[in-house]
Amino acid sequence: MKSKSLIYTVLAGVLCLTNACTKLDENAYDVIIADDFYNNKTEVLSAVLRPYTHANAWVSPSGQDGWWRLAELSGDQLAWPTKGRHGEDGGKWKRLHYHTWTVDEDGINRAWVLMYWGMGLCNSPIENLESQSITKMGITETEKQSYIAELKLLRAFHYLKLMDLFGNIPVVTKIGEPAKPETLSRKEVFEFIEREIKENIEKAPKLSRAMMGRMSQAGGYAMLTELYLNAEAWTGTPRWDDCIAAANKLISGEAGSQNGTMALDPNITDQFMPTNDLSKEVIFSVAYNYTIANFEPSWPSEFYHFKQQEIYGGGRNGNDGIVVIPGVYTTFKDADLRKKEWLLQGKMVKFSDGKTPVLASEEYKDEQLEFVDYIRKAKSGSTVSTMSEGEENSGVRFNKYKLGNQVAGPGGVPAINVNYNNTDWNIYRLTWIYFAKAEAIMRKNGGVANAEAVQLVNDSKKRAFTDAEWAANAYTTSTLTMDELLAERGREFIFEGFRRDDLIRFGKFATGSWWDHTPTNANKALYPIPQQQRNLNVNLSQNPGYN
Repeated sequence: MKSKSLIYTVLAGVLCLTNACTKLDENAYDVIIADDFYNNKTEVLSAVLRPYTHANAWVSPSGQDGWWRLAELSGDQLAWPTKGRHGEDGGKWKRLHYHTWTVDEDGINRAWVLMYWGMGLCNSPIENLESQSITKMGITETEKQSYIAELKLLRAFHYLKLMDLFGNIPVVTKIGEPAKPETLSRKEVFEFIEREIKENIEKAPKLSRAMMGRMSQAGGYAMLTELYLNAEAWTGTPRWDDCIAAANKLISGEAGSQNGTMALDPNITDQFMPTNDLSKEVIFSVAYNYTIANFEPSWPSEFYHFKQQEIYGGGRNGNDGIVVIPGVYTTFKDADLRKKEWLLQGKMVKFSDGKTPVLASEEYKDEQLEFVDYIRKAKSGSTVSTMSEGEENSGVRFNKYKLGNQVAGPGGVPAINVNYNNTDWNIYRLTWIYFAKAEAIMRKNGGVANAEAVQLVNDSKKRAFTDAEWAANAYTTSTLTMDELLAERGREFIFEGFRRDDLIRFGKFATGSWWDHTPTNANKALYPIPQQQRNLNVNLSQNPGYN
């Protein structure tokens, strides 16, 4: 874990590292006066790395209302239903599921705040690096330009996600200037992001072990791939050829990787294990290092049951929150290894011996915990299945990312595995690039797959089946339809933060029906500009369809 050791050793020595940036009222931009900082390379690097610790709050399921919750809990795969006395939370999860959110939604405002805060954590070191002399900072001009390019790419990522969620937003590149920025059109923001990436991508560092968890040239091309894949939905103008060209930079290895040409991992687990910084296909991730800096993944709070540590043999439980929407589990064939590896269903037993039942703690207290593919108050015999009717057993559960497990220590006392709690959360991986290119090819071809598109998807999918099962499950140009591509994207990228965009791009976000959700208005493809922000800035324009 050398790459993450470097990052967090530097940070731990200079900054107070926390699990997540939870104080939303904190003034994060002027904690350290620039003239008293940037005096050596260690201080420079700590400033460059500071936005990455904040990324834990906005990128992955983090126990906070970041963009991930808005991207996934409004879609057709995941939900956070009320389960007995838990999870009502003022109805916020129901409003996300039903698309009945309002301009006063605190969770939507928090997503806005977290992303603009992170953007500010990029702006501050960019300004200081540009104004400070390399002699004072103890770095070379090449290093200076590389740090600035890296930060500008990371800033572009913040704006990409803000534009995705809110559409028309302000763009600010200087701290506090202007004080009340005006809203730009989504097209203008798109053009800013594209320009920012193109101007800095070749100056940024190449992808390497030392750059795991940081923005690199490869991350820049992944952003361009996402930008162009969604260009028609975001601006009205398709950019399929540009999407293919950006994807090719990564698939061919031209994107600048010091590790050699990137490649798909040979199995479906390497990308999600505690050693996934060694994965050949990870492009950009939120890097964790529990061993060095006590900086641990925060997603267990979203996904884990109250008794989860007994199931996986670790030391962490969760809030019994997010579940897989009823019926999604059955879209995975039984022969699909992703069904077994990435999802938890059925009666739970203890990791320690593989046979002792894990006992439930709520409605089924002292009975064996069993995750079922429905959400209802089965204990009372009810057949009603809604966001309000759950119990602790309700819903198939997340098992995609693995924290690792504890191992036997002296005297049989559990000890911590050296890699335990070090699992990075992937933002972009090469599999996603393969699928993006395949989709762009099909859309250029009137929604019909050709041999290249089929090969790209099959190269990814075949890892989910044994050799004996693969022939019966491989796609052909006739079976890989657009609807099937959307379904396969759902299976491959479940939990990864792309489902809302997929549904919008395929025209099914507003018009679709799933489980306890009926079609909604087309304006819900954008979230409202939070009223709290409009109260602070009179120059912010509201999105259509919101008061």
